[in-house]
Amino acid sequence: MLRNMVRVAEENAVCLAQMAVEETGFGKVEDKTFKNHLAATILYNSIKDMKTIGIINEDKENKLIELAEPVGLVMGIVPSTNPTSTAIFKAMISIKSRNAIVFAPHPAAAKCTTKAVELMRDAAIEAGAPENIISAVTIPTIGATNELMKSKEVAIIIATGGPGMVKAAYSSGTPAIGVGAGNSPAYIERTANVEKAV
Repeated sequence: MLRNMVRVAEENAVCLAQMAVEETGFGKVEDKTFKNHLAATILYNSIKDMKTIGIINEDKENKLIELAEPVGLVMGIVPSTNPTSTAIFKAMISIKSRNAIVFAPHPAAAKCTTKAVELMRDAAIEAGAPENIISAVTIPTIGATNELMKSKEVAIIIATGGPGMVKAAYSSGTPAIGVGAGNSPAYIERTANVEKAV
């Protein structure tokens, strides 16, 4: 299933990157294409052999067994800064851990996020997943996102976005994992080839 999702993500990496840049005005197509690749192939290569269900670790000396099981419905909050790669990444980790996921796209990135979600859903279904294992809010608004965070059906929130959205996820009453800004400053030394560095 994941292999099929990776194939579809790679086939559409450039198109999704173009959509994201056009819709949001953020970033460069080449960079977003590479992020889509990271969220698909690089992620897959790092998790494909990882056990995510059943006994995942056994410490016989201390008589401990670690068990992993699906949590149910995951809510994936998607930012406008990295919409398509975030959707690919969260869809893949949800499927790997045998969970369903519903996405709440940022309103400023609704079209490209919805396209990425549809591609991941169709690829998963084509490989045998149940219908609607991957879905998205049809009319994304901040209000809809806030409402979904408090839904009894949502087992856990994976919130990627600004400090306000991450704080709202933490304060929703639903267990949440928050991911804030990932952009870090870079220093380009004066003798560097600036065009190549940027």
